[in-house]
Amino acid sequence: MALRGMLLHQQLLLWLTISAVTAASQLNSRCQRNCGSVKIPYPFGTSWDCSLDESFLINCHNISGTPKPFLVADSIEILNISLNDGELLVSTSLTSRCFNNRSSQSIWSKFPISDRKNKFIAVGCDIIAYVKESSGIYASACIAICDGNSSVVKGPCSGKGCCETSIPRGVVNFNVEMLEPYSNSCGFAFVVKEEEFHSLSLDLQNLQKKSTVPVVLDWTIANKTCEDARNLKSYACKADHSECYYSTNGRGYLCKCSSGFEGNAYTENGCTGTS
Repeated sequence: MALRGMLLHQQLLLWLTISAVTAASQLNSRCQRNCGSVKIPYPFGTSWDCSLDESFLINCHNISGTPKPFLVADSIEILNISLNDGELLVSTSLTSRCFNNRSSQSIWSKFPISDRKNKFIAVGCDIIAYVKESSGIYASACIAICDGNSSVVKGPCSGKGCCETSIPRGVVNFNVEMLEPYSNSCGFAFVVKEEEFHSLSLDLQNLQKKSTVPVVLDWTIANKTCEDARNLKSYACKADHSECYYSTNGRGYLCKCSSGFEGNAYTENGCTGTS
């Protein structure tokens, strides 16, 4: 009887293992994991049963014949999703005041702007621009001063007709606003990925032709500590050989594969050995 019970126990464990692998395989096979050129790894997904929750739900829209992913909750276009860094690269408009043309940059998302990867830029003559949170708090400000449009920087931001400053940690739901420049002049202000900013030509004519810039957001799982999350059924670090760690920007946690392993720590059997 003891031997039979042991065999039944082993068979049950084997069945559970096979079921888990099969379920994970079926999840991957039925879930859309690409939208155009953008990969969509779990916890993100294009349907409720393929994403962790509504914060990670993505719509794949066909824009002029090209599939493009957008966060459902925020209607923000996604350019790239990084699991290892816990980052979203998104596309947003610039704030501009140019004769009769106006536009405004804003992001309404639960995910904060990366304070490490972005800069706040203002370009023009006598421009006062600021990042304003939905709470009404001014998070950052820039003043660009020059003698006239001809002296506005045409290249890297040198401080003449151009201002750059950092973004404080934890900024969410923001607008970039700008005081009116003098007549017959143009002004621009925007949060932008720092690497993109260094390669961006900041002359006014070039900026008039540019409608969007990339911005990095920091995403996290839930508003819980690793210790609290581990005791919950909703704990997101599903893979064996995975670890929980804290975000450096805002509340919540992230998952990664342990040293010597790689892959997606948010999925069953997602971390595989590298040797």
